[in-house]
Amino acid sequence: MRSADPVVSPVVGHAGNLPVTEAPPPLSTGRNEGWRPVLRRPRLEHMFEDVAAPGDLVALARERSAAVRRAEADILLVAYEWAVAHPALPDGSDAAVFHSPFGTEPISGDGTPEVDEYAVAELGGALGLSTDAAKKLIGHALELAHRLPKLWARVTAGEVPVWRARLVAEATIHACPALPTEGVAWIDTQVAPFVEKAGRAQVDRLIERAMKLYGLATEDDDAEQPDTHHVRIDTEAGAFAGTMRVEAELDVADALDLEQAVAAGAAGLKAGGSEESLDVRRSLALGELARHQTALDLASTGAGEGAADDTVERTTARRVDLHLHFTASVEPDESISFSATGLMENRQRLILLDQVRRWVATSHTDVRVLPVVDLNESLSTERYEPTDRQRRQVQLRDDTCVFPWCTRPSRRCDVDHVTPFDHDAAGEGRPQPGPTTTANLATLCRSHHRLKTHTGWRLESPANGVFEWTSPHGQRFRRDRDGTTDLTPEPARH
Repeated sequence: MRSADPVVSPVVGHAGNLPVTEAPPPLSTGRNEGWRPVLRRPRLEHMFEDVAAPGDLVALARERSAAVRRAEADILLVAYEWAVAHPALPDGSDAAVFHSPFGTEPISGDGTPEVDEYAVAELGGALGLSTDAAKKLIGHALELAHRLPKLWARVTAGEVPVWRARLVAEATIHACPALPTEGVAWIDTQVAPFVEKAGRAQVDRLIERAMKLYGLATEDDDAEQPDTHHVRIDTEAGAFAGTMRVEAELDVADALDLEQAVAAGAAGLKAGGSEESLDVRRSLALGELARHQTALDLASTGAGEGAADDTVERTTARRVDLHLHFTASVEPDESISFSATGLMENRQRLILLDQVRRWVATSHTDVRVLPVVDLNESLSTERYEPTDRQRRQVQLRDDTCVFPWCTRPSRRCDVDHVTPFDHDAAGEGRPQPGPTTTANLATLCRSHHRLKTHTGWRLESPANGVFEWTSPHGQRFRRDRDGTTDLTPEPARH
């Protein structure tokens, strides 16, 4: 059975990134046969005298694809040379590492040189990468050059895509337990000739074989396996539908109990008149479970001796601080109306006004109204430490760490002075060059706070909430609420 043709809206729009200059004829039958948009070709018109033949387009695509591959290989080479030119101190105290709640982790495997952590940001700025992304790029380059030389030779020759080589490097860097140099060399020999066909699953199997070959894995079937139980709630990824992703691996019994509870909740919602789809009702049911069961009933689970005598404080399930920024207008009847969207401050997400109404309507939600924070108000204090009100104002104003390309949420950042505070100024009767005022404060994550304090990066603030950075090598960037703008002049072409 042939499905009905989709109805195409007769509205001038965009096809990909190319502007449509001709709209389709009015629709009357639900069909739109024979119409093709007329597209301007601002980047291709100088390559072809007339309409390009399909064969010419294929040839151009192949040529440009090869050029991209060569350019990416060149960037990988630059990352390696940059690392070699900026070694860490002999004691490794300033070596670039990845930080996590569980400690630190090197950016590349055993036997690779350590890199000065303060040098990484300069390269990241040049490539439009966050400092962590630049660390990963440099770590992959070092891993490939020193521990995967056969694969390194192929990728730098432009024979294989950089992303495939980096996939292998990422796997060997973070193999657990850590692979010795000989084990990585064995993987290099196995994967380099066929890396075009290798996916992450194949690489993981090679790593498992290498661990067995080099005595890092046991053949005992009864050996204890790593515990993979987990629950992850992705509170950082962007979402435009007012949702967050939840993923978990549970004990079989717990998973079956949860399935039964979610299914029952979804059925109850349907019986109560909900017209949502089954998937939506299941998600709503899971939320209801979270709100009604807010602490473990340790007394009834045999959690240990004395558990029945202990009182576990049950807290209100939902605690969300909302800062809602609306466009307000005065109606003819002098009432005030607001736009339909706001910003959920502690997760940096757009939310709908109707969504907020639903949240606060339930009896299980504790509603607490916080004072309005005026982002345009200039707050000041004579002391060095910002007040709580200043700190919250600056965090709301900046959204994230204000270092170029950094996206770490401002709530996790330090609030630092743009122009340093002079602790001796008052005692010596001099004006304070770095006052603790709104306009002289910025949110910086801990690593970029240290970088500003201890290296040649210079920071200025030409306007409240606008920051201009100059790197030790003369790169310039402007940072504001809308992100990072590269102000570095293009190098002169010879």
